[in-house]
Amino acid sequence: MLRLKALPTDPNRAELPARAFAAFDRLAADLSSLGIAFSGGSDSLALLHLGRDWAATRGVRLAVATVDHGLRPESGAEARGAADVARALGLDHEILHWRAGAEAAGNLMANARDARADLMADWAGRTGLDAVAIGHTSDDQAETLLMRLARGAGIDGLAAMSPRRLDRGTLWLRPLLDFGRQELRDWLRGIGAVWVDDPSNENERFERVRARRAIAALGLDPAALSLSARHLAAARDALDAALSPLIATAEARAGALLLDRTGFDSAPTEQRRRLILAALRFVNGPGYPPRRAGVEHALAELSRGVRVTLDGMVLDPGERLLFHREPAATATAHSGVEWDSRWYISGLQNADSVGALARDVSAFDWRSAGLTHLEAQSLPAVRRANRVFAPYLAPETGLAASPLRDIKDFHRILLGH
Repeated sequence: MLRLKALPTDPNRAELPARAFAAFDRLAADLSSLGIAFSGGSDSLALLHLGRDWAATRGVRLAVATVDHGLRPESGAEARGAADVARALGLDHEILHWRAGAEAAGNLMANARDARADLMADWAGRTGLDAVAIGHTSDDQAETLLMRLARGAGIDGLAAMSPRRLDRGTLWLRPLLDFGRQELRDWLRGIGAVWVDDPSNENERFERVRARRAIAALGLDPAALSLSARHLAAARDALDAALSPLIATAEARAGALLLDRTGFDSAPTEQRRRLILAALRFVNGPGYPPRRAGVEHALAELSRGVRVTLDGMVLDPGERLLFHREPAATATAHSGVEWDSRWYISGLQNADSVGALARDVSAFDWRSAGLTHLEAQSLPAVRRANRVFAPYLAPETGLAASPLRDIKDFHRILLGH
């Protein structure tokens, strides 16, 4: 394996790797394997070099992957070039391919970001990696803060990126959040490393490019903006910590969530909003948060004691506040063992289809399970020939259903970030 030797005459050559090693140790000291997301750009190239040397000294297995989005004619050659760089450093590398199709017609950057995360998560699972490291820097943090300020984001949107985050069943690490892009580039030049600049980074069609140029035009310090984001993250954490007594009484029930109504109603508005957003992620699974106007409407309706829906979730203010899946929102869920991002169905046969129990709920004893009629309609039903099974309410031999999330997941969603 190749080794990079620091030159004592250049403090940055020795100091920067030491800082990076300390960041890797904080985030990944308990891991035996690590993946690197490598695009070929300067940030990810610095991550590759620093991660490679850190892993070698700590005995951690390292693997590298590059996503070829296929959006430009040159992307395939660029991905192969990234593979050559990784392999020259003695590292295993895999190219992951995305073919956008109709997804390119909407929010291209968001769709590409989601596809990249999906592909990387699948790769990490297939290759047995404990986590995946990505090369976000303090500049990325500053750009994100400015973009979200322009959208009127609240404290969650403005808070700093988390250096360690669980998503899609994968642990994601950001060891370079305390490093500036320019200092990483200076260090790379010092070791003779060459990176490839993605031409989309100069395309003002993209919001991030406009934010980057605005920061430069206004003479703002990305490090100071990043520090502000970290202060906001600390404020967010304080808000969440104050919710501990209320979430301690939370109960998970058949993929739904129950909260103490009195405690919820007496909480400040911002804390009630945060509870709704966390409940939405618990009930519906991963996804983008709803627009603030939708949340404000839900809060107003709940304050009047009125049941309301929000992005496929029903908020029902009974004796306890009940959050459950809206039956109609399950219509687009794919049939399969993991249904509607909420349930795991075991014992399926080839010809079975899975959907919401819906109108067939009347054939089953949902009252004994302590559910409401509407809540029970969103439970999974297995349809086999002319028969309908409700495996959660009435398990059959070899056929069962269990929620993908329990109350610990709600705590993690609200407090883990």
